[in-house]
Amino acid sequence: MPMPWTYRHASREFRAFLDDAKEAMSLESDNMAYTAVDGVFRTFRGRLTPPQGILFASALPCVLAAIFIRDWDVTTPPVPFASRAAMTREAQALRPHHNLTPDTAIEATAFALWRVMNSADLARVLGKLPPEARAFWAVDAAPDDLDRGII
Repeated sequence: MPMPWTYRHASREFRAFLDDAKEAMSLESDNMAYTAVDGVFRTFRGRLTPPQGILFASALPCVLAAIFIRDWDVTTPPVPFASRAAMTREAQALRPHHNLTPDTAIEATAFALWRVMNSADLARVLGKLPPEARAFWAVDAAPDDLDRGII
């Protein structure tokens, strides 16, 4: 079997994702965008069981999968999904002294994720998760805006 595309082009793929996230959040640095994305991922995974989280991570590009599972205490029970505002505040609470995560972080991260991923793969995995998980990653964008093509 050939090496998966996501491993061979991990840096390019992550760079494209981070650039989209940074632009969508109007942030100035990679560090700011990384903190925002990390907060969004932690907020989402905190609402999943470990099997659900692994299912989701298995569909992500390899660097994003690593960020998603890093430092995850899988013994912590999932919490219920909350309002978008409450989950945004949760994402903003990560590293509070170094966090400039905007109120649009979840939507911006979702936009960047749909752009970097094969949308059929993401939709397939989200279809196996609770409806609130699908709503978390929903984007209000034209399909052409999400179609990056080959990075």
